[in-house]
Amino acid sequence: MIHKSVLLKESMEILQPKSDGIYLDLTFGGGGHSEQILKLSEPNGIVIAFDQDLYAIDCALKLKETYKDRLIAVKENFSKCYVKLLSMGYSLVDGIIMDIGVSSFQLDDAQRGFSFLKDGPLDMRMSKDNPISARIIVNQWSRYELENIIRDYGQERFAKKIAAKIDERRAKATIETTLELANIVKEAIPYSFYKKIHPATKTFQALRIVVNSELDNLKEGLVNAIKLLKPQARLVVISFHSLEDKIVKNIFKDYSQRKIVTILTKKPIVPSLDEIKANSRARSAKLRSIEKTGGTYD
Repeated sequence: MIHKSVLLKESMEILQPKSDGIYLDLTFGGGGHSEQILKLSEPNGIVIAFDQDLYAIDCALKLKETYKDRLIAVKENFSKCYVKLLSMGYSLVDGIIMDIGVSSFQLDDAQRGFSFLKDGPLDMRMSKDNPISARIIVNQWSRYELENIIRDYGQERFAKKIAAKIDERRAKATIETTLELANIVKEAIPYSFYKKIHPATKTFQALRIVVNSELDNLKEGLVNAIKLLKPQARLVVISFHSLEDKIVKNIFKDYSQRKIVTILTKKPIVPSLDEIKANSRARSAKLRSIEKTGGTYD
């Protein structure tokens, strides 16, 4: 299980970590971005790393063995970063990175239920504290709700057929595993529409987004992250889904028009062909960034 941080070089060139800086990694994941910030901000730079996933926190604690007090791990959803940091005695930081979406270790662990390529329980929760799992949505939510989820969050043209097929199958027996669901989705999509991506990709993506309230958390997290930036401090956001990128773009535009931030990336930065070749999961990544200027929040 190898974790490869996406757009690592590009994000560090924008953040420009300094030795006396305090930085937030709002989605620690496998820790690649945090570790690079710690290296570049030696000897005194501090990274406060947020993640709601216990596995990620365990990774952070292992990294802490090397970097000691320079790395602070916080088990919390990044959307709560503002209140949490204030409670820890911090008010403003020198830079923030947000790498949005599912981590490699979550995808690679079949028992987490994120992957349609490995058989595991229908789960998809990034935090086990979450009472809603993919299994509950797939088996208990209405056919109409399923159709809306798959269409709106997966941008899947065959949402109606997929929802109907799920409804038909769950009437016979509870849908329990990822491969069961993936095969049901495949049956609902005409073979002629199988393209470069697996036919279940969009459905699984939609369910994951809803299970983890990802879009709402992103909106809240972005607003709170901007509040925490010092003047001239920078925020880097890497997203992997067009709906996420649209939210980032719109919030950045709004704050720019209010003279609170300056947009540094007029167009998103995307991975090079070499990076995509080395890490296929990087192919949909888009990086946007801003610099704090001033303005008010009224």
